[in-house]
Amino acid sequence: MKNSEILDSTQPIYSIGSAARLLTISVHTIRMYEKAGLIIPHKVEGKNRLYSELDIERLRCIRREINNKKYSISAIQRILSFYPCWIEKQCSDNERSQCSAYQNGTQPCWTYKHIDNICSDIDCYSCSVYRDVECDRIKEKIIKYTSKK
Repeated sequence: MKNSEILDSTQPIYSIGSAARLLTISVHTIRMYEKAGLIIPHKVEGKNRLYSELDIERLRCIRREINNKKYSISAIQRILSFYPCWIEKQCSDNERSQCSAYQNGTQPCWTYKHIDNICSDIDCYSCSVYRDVECDRIKEKIIKYTSKK
């Protein structure tokens, strides 16, 4: 197989229906996770949503946390909100003072409107803060960043 034939794991290729079938969940459930800010779909042609292999893995992680650990959606939101994006992005004190994610901190940073700060021109779908949150390593990352204080 040629390198050009290998798909990038961030390449959005699955429709919402295909993603739901792969995960044996309903389309409504995926939309609910999207509305809660747990997943950011790639949108094409109006309202059509596409998901990558990484998105599918993220959805699997969410399902495991809900089914195995009995976490609620709001609990997962709160856990993701602990990820210190301002350290990852190296925000200044001034930028933090204008950042809703830093000030409110009850949801993941990618769920907030970024106005007049370092993230204003960044597409959250491709942002390292959103992309690098790995299910099994979120606790490690939070500890790593918060211990740098």
